[in-house]
Amino acid sequence: MARAATTSDAFNAIAEPQRREILVLLRGGERPVTELARDLGMTQPQTSKHLRVLREVGLVRVRGAGKQRLYGLDARGLRPVHEWVGGFEQFWHETFDRLDEYVRDLQQARQEEPPNAGEPPNDGDQ
Repeated sequence: MARAATTSDAFNAIAEPQRREILVLLRGGERPVTELARDLGMTQPQTSKHLRVLREVGLVRVRGAGKQRLYGLDARGLRPVHEWVGGFEQFWHETFDRLDEYVRDLQQARQEEPPNAGEPPNDGDQ
């Protein structure tokens, strides 16, 4: 089965680490492509291609400001990702609850151990 185009949805778009990094940078506010490119260590054309993909799936918006185009985060496009990840929340809560219970059991067992129980036996002088 062929993989969906990266512009088909947010999941495919954020599969690319550099696009995720762009989203992280845009959390701080709108930025021009030149700033994004510099902070990412990429060329302006490479950054523009990533921004186009993010714009097409609704994760980034663009507005003109004089001669510049400013890119900003549109987090509403991440809702499907958030909802999907949220489905695993109960799994992680249950996993951490079991881990907490295990740690409490270990701590209780240590408190109930007689003194020197964890030390190797003393064979005396040899």
